[in-house]
Parts: sequence; C-alpha cells; structure tokens
Amino acid sequence: MMQKKKKIYLDYAATTPVDRDVVKKIIPLLNKNFGNPSSLHFFGQEALSYVDSAREKVASFLGSKEREIVFTSSATVANNIFISGILKKEKGLHAITSAFEHKAVLEPLKRSGAEVTHLPVYKEGVVKVKDVKKAIKENTALVSIGYVNSEVGTIQPIKDIGEMIVKENKKRKKKIIFHTDAVQAVNYLPCKVEELRTDALTLSGHKIYGPKGAAVLFIREGVDVSPILFGASQEKRIHPGTENVFAIAGLGFALETISKNDIKKIKKMQDKVIDFLLSDIPQAQLNGDRKRRIPGNINITFPGVEGESLMMALDNEGVAVSTGSACASKSLAPSYVLLSLGVSHEEAHGSLRISLGRFTTKEDVDYFLVKLPGLVKKLRKISGR
Repeated sequence: MMQKKKKIYLDYAATTPVDRDVVKKIIPLLNKNFGNPSSLHFFGQEALSYVDSAREKVASFLGSKEREIVFTSSATVANNIFISGILKKEKGLHAITSAFEHKAVLEPLKRSGAEVTHLPVYKEGVVKVKDVKKAIKENTALVSIGYVNSEVGTIQPIKDIGEMIVKENKKRKKKIIFHTDAVQAVNYLPCKVEELRTDALTLSGHKIYGPKGAAVLFIREGVDVSPILFGASQEKRIHPGTENVFAIAGLGFALETISKNDIKKIKKMQDKVIDFLLSDIPQAQLNGDRKRRIPGNINITFPGVEGESLMMALDNEGVAVSTGSACASKSLAPSYVLLSLGVSHEEAHGSLRISLGRFTTKEDVDYFLVKLPGLVKKLRKISGR
C-alpha cells in the first residue's frame, strides 16, 4: 500500500487557510442568507446586517469610524482605487513610495501620471524616516509605504513616518495624504489608525484566515478620493457593485480570531528555521533585517541553487513554499524586492520565502528542515556549485 504523501503548508504570506470558526459562521450565507444587501425586503436586509456587522468589527479593530470603512473585492483593488483616486484630481502632483512596494502600489503610481520618488530600503529592507522627509516637495500629494513587506517580512516605521507627516502638514496649505498597505501586518502588529497617523489603510481577508474576495480600504473622514469605478451607489460610490456578503462577513469574523495567533510559538519556530539554515547550509543568507520582521516570514538565499527548482523539489516532498510574492510567482525575472536590498541577480534567483502561521506545527518545521539540506546539496551538485 502506497504511503500517503505529506502536505505541509509553509506559504502563509501568500494566503491563509480559512479558520474553522469562520467557516462555520459563513456557510449559511451561501444557501440561507443569500439576499442582495441593496434589496429592501427581508432577504436583502438580513444580508445587509452581515455587511453592517463586519463594518462595525473592522472599525473597532482599526479604531476608526464605521463610515470611514469601504469594502472592496481585494487589497489590489483597494490600493488602485485610493492611489488613483488621490492622484487623478489634478496634474503635476508628486508621490513618494519605497523601492520594494507591492505591485498593487507601484503599478497605479506608475500609471497615475504623477512624479514618483522611490525611496531606498537598504540591505535591512527598512525605509528611513529621514529619507521620506527629504523627498517631500511642494507638490507632494501622497506618501504610500507598506507596513510590512510581503516578500521579506520587514517592518516599516509607519507610526514615525505618520507623525513626521502630521508635523509637515502643519506648515503646508495642501496636505500630504499618508497611506499604508497593512495586508501583511494585521496578524501581528498594532493597526489603530490614530496611533499610526495614517489617512488610509488597506487590509485583506484572505491574509487573516478569512475567505478570498473581500478587503478593506480605510479612508479618513475629510480625505477626498475621486472615483475611478462607476455604477451603483454601494460603498460610498467608491467601490460600486453588489457586495460579496459571504467574503465581507468572513473578513469581519476573521478579525475576531486574531487573538488565536500564537505569536510566541510562531516566532520560536521562525528562529529555529533561521538558526538552522544559517548554520547548517553553507553560504545561506537571510534577506532583510532579522529583528525588524514579523514572526513567520523567512526569506533565504541559497547561492548556487535556482529558487524555482528548489521550490518544486520541496513540492515533490510535500512542502509548499514560494520564491516570492504569489502575485509575481509566474514571472521569471529576479525579484525586484531582493534587488532593492542589494542582492545580486544570480542570488535573487536562488531565494525562497518560507512563511509560517497559525496552524504550522513543530512537526511541519522538523520535516522541512530534514528535507531541505539534501535538496540544496543535490541542486548545487547539478549546477556545478
């Protein structure tokens, strides 16, 4: 009898499994509470109650007003709506971002027609507040810096940047709007918008053990965003269209499970993996600052190994990891995130992102660490390294 193949998931940064408690609560929305929340009859109003409840949960989590919460279909959509909606209001505007932002930030900035300054992130993968301040111009309208980088897991000084911008705005007629993509931060870091001093923030349901298909765009009251989508009047006309009640409700329920994240356990497993890889696999290099990173994210370069080949070899052993952001996984180009840290083209091709999460076990980690060294050695031998 064939032995059942192991299935170990170490790619939590790409997406998380839906928490069982969340599943139990949202299943009825598929076959019982199925109404359109814009409908005035009982079925519609029942569906609307789930959307309203989720909005209340999100506002409580962020410390915002409920009317400042807009639901969208994904974080990519949220980022596009906000960035484009801020920069399309007039010509000749300037925006500031980092060199290794997610494509969902870089692409709308690129297409906005605004002048864009891309700040360095150095070897540590951390933006410096002084660089943000130095880059500010008279026509600067937007600063968008992600809270946590999705590939290397490094944490950005969002609160410090926010406080600096607040001080700068006191000297200006036209205020600078500060946005952060907090998709990778929500599971582990404080996200109260008043503490972070952000004018806008993005988060996503499927990164916090909720279903895919719903995200949040917090927009501080008084910030004017020009619509880029047109149709009906849902979500303050910023994201028009029938709400995905199933996913929105799931996002709200998922926020209530954040306390389930055993940060100490995940950090302990992360340290074990990093210590082992750096000591037991020759030439292995950790990408990004070790201390200023979220628990669970490990990005490692193995010189002499092609990352895609190593990822597939691990997959054959039943271990799922990635070579970078899931949104860029079909690209054969070296990771621009790693290049921005000063990693060479060759080394960037030999990197893996291992990300742990709520359901990762010690046994999962041990199995991975047993399999990986032999695969690296085998692939180096094939490549002549």
